[in-house]
Amino acid sequence: MDFIEPIVSVASKIYEMVENVKSNHQRCQRVAERVRGLEGLVISLKNSGAITKTPVLKDAIRDLSTTLRSAQKLIQTYTKKDWIDRFLKSGKYEDEFGSVNDRLDDAFQVLSGAQVVGLGEGLQELFQKSTREAQDRADEKEDEAELRRLLLEHMRSMEENMEKILNILSDRGGTHVDIRNIKFDELKFIPDLPRKPIRKTETSELFQGEYKGISVAIKRYINPNANPKKVESIFNQEAQNMKQFESPHILRMYGICIENENSPNPSFFLIHEYCDNGNLRDFLSSDVSLSWAMKARMCLDAAKGLYRLHQTEEKSKVHGSISCCKFLVTEDHRIKLSGFELTKTETSIRNATTKAKETSSLCYVSPEQLNDLNYNYNKKCEIYSLGIVMWEIATRKKPFDGCKDEEIYAKVCEQKFLEPCPPECPESLAELIDACRAYDGFQRPTSGVLVDKLRMVVVQLEKL
Repeated sequence: MDFIEPIVSVASKIYEMVENVKSNHQRCQRVAERVRGLEGLVISLKNSGAITKTPVLKDAIRDLSTTLRSAQKLIQTYTKKDWIDRFLKSGKYEDEFGSVNDRLDDAFQVLSGAQVVGLGEGLQELFQKSTREAQDRADEKEDEAELRRLLLEHMRSMEENMEKILNILSDRGGTHVDIRNIKFDELKFIPDLPRKPIRKTETSELFQGEYKGISVAIKRYINPNANPKKVESIFNQEAQNMKQFESPHILRMYGICIENENSPNPSFFLIHEYCDNGNLRDFLSSDVSLSWAMKARMCLDAAKGLYRLHQTEEKSKVHGSISCCKFLVTEDHRIKLSGFELTKTETSIRNATTKAKETSSLCYVSPEQLNDLNYNYNKKCEIYSLGIVMWEIATRKKPFDGCKDEEIYAKVCEQKFLEPCPPECPESLAELIDACRAYDGFQRPTSGVLVDKLRMVVVQLEKL
């Protein structure tokens, strides 16, 4: 039971730290409150003897220990006097608390299910979804007000950072727009005339534009063969499902537009968030300079996007096609997962006689899938694919570059070969990249554990 003591020890440090944070007081206190509830639950399970009888509990407690260390690192950053400087250096304020709280909730769902005695009403209320979401919104609102006050005070003493701070404050305000049916006259194309696509395929054209003052990408389908009413019905169903996957690390979908719906030849458009730097593969092939802290942050963003899909309860989902091209890069080098939004709607729009020609590369296929074409695709397979993407971020190279399919199979399945990380890659990051690419899926971390550990790597590298 040696993994119980670290939980108690780290929890104690968290309680002490939250009394000394310089900002985000409410969210830090809320994390501590939930940690305290979980600590009591773990001790109760230990005393009942349930842990020794249930392997899944041991795994959950080990994962919780990692989550607590990650939470400790996060809270620690807000106890430092230079927290504002770190905030400005990062270029954008990141709400890490959401993913920490999701991980704590993951632990509660497993541990509470094995509790042999009744849970107290207070503990159940603490992790009830509606209560948790309401508390988190209230905490965020209060902390944001405090953050604005602190930044404005700092701005008065550092005029040279004024423009940057104001931009950050503006970004934090955000604009929430529901996924909906969009009228064509609500869209603005950039440039308006002539309308030049920024990318074109056999089935679609992609334009830059604006919607309600938000920069968006507008995908227009070429020669569609679809029934507008059917497309709209499928879209409405998918739009409801997409709400549960809203995340800063998943490409935001704004809606669908059907122009000339009642005509013989209607036009179909999908509108989603615009990412200035395109897909991750093209970005990594550019000459943009990236520090190891930024590379680790990009890996963390990618892991968070996948974790949002892999999350427990009704939100659980697999992406189905993780690759470097499925991640998009924003202007400030943040990573967003794409490629699964409104897939049924998009399929219903495409010309029925035209298949979307999207080449699947064996580079991202897990060893278990390469060895067995009938292998049941699962989350562990996607962690392997993400490991390849993380390796690409670290090296900026293409995986198995120049290798034919049979050569990739030989390297991965017969030789169990791992393309090495660069010698200068921080050891903690290289270890996680290799763990994700482990030959045995059992040895790969879950997306939640990966987020916890990458967060600690990022905090450490951003100190340098």
